Amino acid sequence: MRLTRASLVLLSVTACGPQYDVVIRHGTVYDGGGAPGVVADVALVGDSIAAIGDLGNARAAVEIDATGLAVAPGFINMLSWATESLLEDGRSQSDIRQGVTLEVFGEGWSMGPLNDAMKAETKEQQGDIEFDVAWTTLGEYLDHLAQRGVATNVASFVGATTVRIHELGYADRPPTPAELGRMEDLVRQAMEEGALGVGSSLIYAPAFYARTPELIALTRVAGAYGGSYISHIRSEGSRLLEAVDELLTIAREAGVPAEIYHLKAGGETYWPKMDTVIAMVERARAEGLAITADMYTYPAGATGLDAAMPPSVQEGGLDAWVGRLQDPVVRRQVIRAMRTPTDAWENLYLAAGSPERIILVEFRQDSLKYLTGKTLAEVAAMRGTSPEETALDLVVADHSRVGTVYFLMSEDNIRKQIQLPWVSFGSDAASMAPEGTFLKSNPHPRAYGNFARVLGTYVRDEGLLTLGEAVRRLTALPAANLKLRRRGRLQPGFFADVVVFDPTQVRDHATFDQPHQYATGMRHVFVNGTQVLAEGEHTGALPGHVVRGPGWTGWTTEGAPEHE
Repeated sequence: MRLTRASLVLLSVTACGPQYDVVIRHGTVYDGGGAPGVVADVALVGDSIAAIGDLGNARAAVEIDATGLAVAPGFINMLSWATESLLEDGRSQSDIRQGVTLEVFGEGWSMGPLNDAMKAETKEQQGDIEFDVAWTTLGEYLDHLAQRGVATNVASFVGATTVRIHELGYADRPPTPAELGRMEDLVRQAMEEGALGVGSSLIYAPAFYARTPELIALTRVAGAYGGSYISHIRSEGSRLLEAVDELLTIAREAGVPAEIYHLKAGGETYWPKMDTVIAMVERARAEGLAITADMYTYPAGATGLDAAMPPSVQEGGLDAWVGRLQDPVVRRQVIRAMRTPTDAWENLYLAAGSPERIILVEFRQDSLKYLTGKTLAEVAAMRGTSPEETALDLVVADHSRVGTVYFLMSEDNIRKQIQLPWVSFGSDAASMAPEGTFLKSNPHPRAYGNFARVLGTYVRDEGLLTLGEAVRRLTALPAANLKLRRRGRLQPGFFADVVVFDPTQVRDHATFDQPHQYATGMRHVFVNGTQVLAEGEHTGALPGHVVRGPGWTGWTTEGAPEHE
């Protein structure tokens, strides 16, 4: 059911009192605007919010007493890697139990557009989660996900890496004019299918091979549809300032808003650069550029051992990389590069400071899974090889990048970033459950705790944010940055993505040693008006929709979707 303004008015004046599907009573409502909460009732009809206020005479099929609890818009995960985990389990348990109602994908890689070679490679390189690649374009993937059934809403940027691989494979060279034209056409198609903009991840091969003009060209296409640019910038360490400057250049030249993925200064040597980064962004914002950032709330990042080796050895893709690592001459060169400080590429092996600060968390091969949770130093000692040799051997033996946690960040910088009014939040992780296939690997604890940690540790325990401001940064801020329609606020006529939680109890429990632990304190979650979490337990409902960007061709002239 879609509510119009007229139907909302009709409901409010029915003589016997309005009839709603759901009324959430007596909660402290934080509407997403950043203001302190106000005790009020919230009524839902169909997939929409129908009324907010004193609804004492209202009747509803479902009534929830939220006395003493916070009521807020559903949270937006600005950097989600639930692209495959939702194919395995559409319930999105770890995120739903934190109040996430929208997963945003597309950090450089997106699930489309794919060509036949990319589809075959996706099948060949699958790990614990196996699935058929039943789509070609990004829009088809999102539709496929929603048709299978997901608890959360889903949206995506189109990956700059993905369109590059589509046309150039894993070659380290600029595209020809014809290739760039085809890449632009792929972005154009994705935008018309509802992509939010262009996403990049520039420390990784083959994204590393893209130069700034290529990124400007792709982003300019997205900008013509109202899209934005979002980036894991080219460096978060030795060339952090230059990398931020590149993002600002792309935003200026393409005429689009831009966001920095998981804002950080990685590596103790570079921690003092964060103050300059903040000053650069705030100066650009004062000049009129719409620059924002998102972050996760932990001192370690998670990626792979590819981030410990030079991009040059990875040219040609995984098979070529693994093949080179078996060449004695190349091995010596790679090991020397891993040990040598440089500005030429982002070396997370050195940025972590020592192999004791590098944890191995995900392997493809069952024969290596016993190493899950051990540090690179521990595995090197077990094998009697150097940490660098061990890293090379593990990539070859597992025929994968090997999922890896690197301790890189300053807690002081995390607290400083959390207080910035232009920073939202993203888990940079899948959404999973402590059961079945998911237990075969160890995720970063941010998969289970990133959003609860904002509300528990940094709002309640440390007082770095008011609850109203934290809710704004989890909801209305990212919704506005993404130009989403009817989402991110508690407001009549908006989609009924609503969360109810106990601000005195909300807390993350996942740790690096024991990451598969749900957060607690979230009591009720509604997605498009359907209850997905009830008294802290998943209902099994899968009401998630595809959330489309501003360039989607399905928008009507009135701004409403033709169907949803």
